[in-house]
Amino acid sequence: MTVKTKDLREMKSDIKKTDRAKMAEKLGATLASTYVLYQKTQSVHWNVTGPLFVSVHKLTEGQYEDLAASIDAIAERIRALGAKTPVGLSTYINESVIDDQVEWGDVEAMLKQLSDDNLAVANQMREFVKIADEADDVFTADLLTARIGALEEASWMLSASL
Repeated sequence: MTVKTKDLREMKSDIKKTDRAKMAEKLGATLASTYVLYQKTQSVHWNVTGPLFVSVHKLTEGQYEDLAASIDAIAERIRALGAKTPVGLSTYINESVIDDQVEWGDVEAMLKQLSDDNLAVANQMREFVKIADEADDVFTADLLTARIGALEEASWMLSASL
């Protein structure tokens, strides 16, 4: 998704218009990855079976609820920067750093995949924190930093369940 400065809403901000456009674009990519991760996490929640069912079912429910809240926060930040949010599932799938999932293996494969996906999204955000810092966009940097911590914790909990 490309965000053009001419498409940004006018606003008084110490963040330069070009930096706002760049951050909105990076947040759009973050939104896409988070949305795909949300869907994959919910899919594990629905499809897990076996001796780990109860624990994984509860764990993934908490994780997808956290991801849903973060999706809203990321989208609202894009709007606060003066841009429109990206839309469409195909946009999210194409812009995401993680792959869409159409089939699952056993519970171990599910947990390994979700653990790796959480780290991939965290690493994407880590790259964007540097860009936000350079733009003096402290709110976006803080938002992404908090999300990195949540994603790394989710990855640890998933891998510790193996």
